[in-house]
Amino acid sequence: MTSASFTLIAFTEIKMMRMEPESDGDIESTPEKDSLQLNEEASESSLQKPYGELLALSRVSAAVSGLWDLDAVLNVALDTVLEIMNGAVGGILLIDEQTQTLSYRVYRGLSDKYAEEMHLGIGEGIAGRVAQTGKSVLLEDISADPRAAWRDLISTEGLKAFISVPLRAKDTVLGVLNVASHSPRHFTKDDMHLLHAIGDQVGVAIEQAELYDQLRKERENYRFLARYMLIAQEMERGRVARELHDETSQSLTGLSLTMQALLNVANASNFGDAAFKEKLGKAHDITLQLGSEISKIMKSLRPTALDSLGLGPAIRQYAESRLQPAGINLSLNYEGLEERLPSEVEFALYRIAQGSIANIAWHSKAKNATINVKCDSDEFIMQIEDDGIGFDASRPIEVDESGRGRGLFSMKERANLLGGTCDIQSQPGKGTKITVKVPVFWGKERAEDKGTDSR
Repeated sequence: MTSASFTLIAFTEIKMMRMEPESDGDIESTPEKDSLQLNEEASESSLQKPYGELLALSRVSAAVSGLWDLDAVLNVALDTVLEIMNGAVGGILLIDEQTQTLSYRVYRGLSDKYAEEMHLGIGEGIAGRVAQTGKSVLLEDISADPRAAWRDLISTEGLKAFISVPLRAKDTVLGVLNVASHSPRHFTKDDMHLLHAIGDQVGVAIEQAELYDQLRKERENYRFLARYMLIAQEMERGRVARELHDETSQSLTGLSLTMQALLNVANASNFGDAAFKEKLGKAHDITLQLGSEISKIMKSLRPTALDSLGLGPAIRQYAESRLQPAGINLSLNYEGLEERLPSEVEFALYRIAQGSIANIAWHSKAKNATINVKCDSDEFIMQIEDDGIGFDASRPIEVDESGRGRGLFSMKERANLLGGTCDIQSQPGKGTKITVKVPVFWGKERAEDKGTDSR
């Protein structure tokens, strides 16, 4: 509850204390004093009423503010309203935009049969009219009102006094709040006005909860599509790598062997002059160089070590090939990777490690690097740390036109797509530490045979 709510409660309690005498013997009972006391009590009551209404509004506002789950908002709002009204029967109906019907989302004091069968079109019955007009309705006895729908269900429930108010956000009615009693003439117009004000607050809370739910669904869709694109990207890389291996690489190998044979024949038979043999030798060297470059491209597109050895050894192999030539000492440990993770998960984690290691080799000017990888039944954790020059990690990651910053951004995005986090800690002159945490919720049965889909 907000501080304003506590202030209102304290103020109300103080005024009530002032109204109550310490004992019956402290006030002499005379007609004049009785009349004066009644006037004072009426005055105090008229002053207390606005504060009571403000207190009720404050309680509802405090109850529903900060809640993003729609059912939680509705349950808290309904319970608070019934407590304020000293009632036990009520419910909230929401409008289905597609069917344009009202149905109970939450309810209290009503039978399941009543709540499940009570579906109203816009304009049908009391609640339907309230949803259509946006105006509240107060009835002394709903069971006797000809405008009521499903009167047999209403009679079975024994409902009498009835208030129905719209739940609005701006000018849009999102639903209806009903409060009922088993006794006629239980509610007043003041109750209706109070519920009308409460209904506007609840309507705004419903709109916020629905927007939050829509945003959550959009995020889930984004993550699903992004993950699908990530898988498709890796599959396409694998396809290109296989094409390079089966077609381009094999052709270059054949060309290299043919040129080597021609060079051998030319040397053995003294065919051609020295310039010809020199050019033939250079062409052979270029062919070998192209073959080496194609091999590097294939490894970057589809790391064969990841398919054949697994995540841990693949990270080790890549780290050694990049850091040792740069004169950086490497300490690497991994555990819990005996069982394979799903293919797309391993690729994403490998790419994160690849990006981190490449940054160390290119930018860190480090002397030492440490990589620790651990995986259990609940979580995958990878820490990559160096003692290099570091950078200001507190600044937002920005990708410029040259592509600088893309690596760090990509690492965070890949971890996020897996439902995890990528925390980057660094300060100028104090090295860099990257911690990746990803929940292992995919299930071991989804891990694929990594050696069947690539060569």
